[in-house]
Amino acid sequence: MPLVVVGISVLVLLFLMTRLKLNGFAALLLVAVGVALVRGIPVATIPDVLADGLGGQIGDTMLTIGLGAMVGRVMGDSGAAQRIAGRLLDICGPRWVQVAMVLTAMLIGVTMFYEVAFVIIVPVAFTLVRVTGANLLWVGLPMSIALSTMHSFLPPHPGPTAVAATFHASVGLTLFYGLFIAVPIGAAIALLWPRLPFVRAMNPTVPTGLVSDKVFEEDELPGLDWSLAVALLPVVLIAGAAVTDMATDAESGLVHTVEFIGSAPVALLLTLLVAIWAFGPRIGRSLEEVSASCRGAAQAMAMILLVIGAGGAFKQVLVEGGISDYIKDATDGWSISPIILAWLVAAILRVALGSATVAVVTASGVVLPLVAGSGVHAEIMVLAVSCGSIAFSHVNDPGFWMFKEYFNLSVVQAIKARTTYTTVLAILGLGGTLLLELALDTL
Repeated sequence: MPLVVVGISVLVLLFLMTRLKLNGFAALLLVAVGVALVRGIPVATIPDVLADGLGGQIGDTMLTIGLGAMVGRVMGDSGAAQRIAGRLLDICGPRWVQVAMVLTAMLIGVTMFYEVAFVIIVPVAFTLVRVTGANLLWVGLPMSIALSTMHSFLPPHPGPTAVAATFHASVGLTLFYGLFIAVPIGAAIALLWPRLPFVRAMNPTVPTGLVSDKVFEEDELPGLDWSLAVALLPVVLIAGAAVTDMATDAESGLVHTVEFIGSAPVALLLTLLVAIWAFGPRIGRSLEEVSASCRGAAQAMAMILLVIGAGGAFKQVLVEGGISDYIKDATDGWSISPIILAWLVAAILRVALGSATVAVVTASGVVLPLVAGSGVHAEIMVLAVSCGSIAFSHVNDPGFWMFKEYFNLSVVQAIKARTTYTTVLAILGLGGTLLLELALDTL
């Protein structure tokens, strides 16, 4: 049974990494090869499947994460991240730092991918931890939870947008309805989860090399205006492209230019160039010093990228091994609420395949025949599938490994922190979609 294979592969991976202390990159590749053999993928094609998965995942994330890490390191080494963190503390105070992180993450995360927003905000979280002495998860976990919610529940993120197109749902209405679910649920879990005993028992340190250890004096810090301008530049560029895409169907050179500039890698590259100038020659730092910051970020990111890439290889083996086709066949003909079925199919696919985007696209194809005859609003069906796709993030999810590595957690700790919060978000999201459909029916 394919799902048994998935379960056993996860247990083997946990054994290799927790008991044998095998490196995550090697462990993921080893388990991926084992699953490929069990699922009958021809031996001659296994290297190509692994390469496709690893290359596809790194190709999607390397530029974004790499450039984002460089921007963050330049801001950290120049004191810009400390300036922003200090201003957040002045406005909110240490008691309300979590609220500040949630608000920041939600505002940025509405239009930005999880990975992009994460690498932009996380240097501020690291700096807040260093300045306040707070637990890393106390500050960073609310940010990650808020970003996960925005990314998984709402357009214009790729999963919900793809499902909206499949169901012929309004992207604008899906976003509008989704905010009523995502904002209260995301904020509540973001503020609750760091307070749970099993999370508070974890006390990870900030990973070395991703942020400066220097504490700057007030007269050494760059201005708040420049610090905020550089931090928000990629947000403005990416959000501007998203708004342009939603607001117009026109095909013109201007529209294509805006989309090009607003693509995550180009926006971050432009931001890096501005950061190098703003926090280098403009304030008297040499280009050599700034270049050293970029090199340090690249070295620190090397293993993180390899682990994320290996997670992509594992995911690809599961896809090629026919796991998604098996689940589609197994759920065909289930007689339950269309909303619950849509959520459940997406959640099962998420557990089996890891990729939220693959889960929502596949699930939308399974439940598409139900949309027209069910009487359920198409936008609600989009939200049901999207909510299901965030559930049970674990070791076959490349985002899991990014979370683990940035927060310097063990595999078991990452499962306790991330797998639990993503599952609760998904369940509460299902409840929200059911209530929202009921409310719409009564209007």
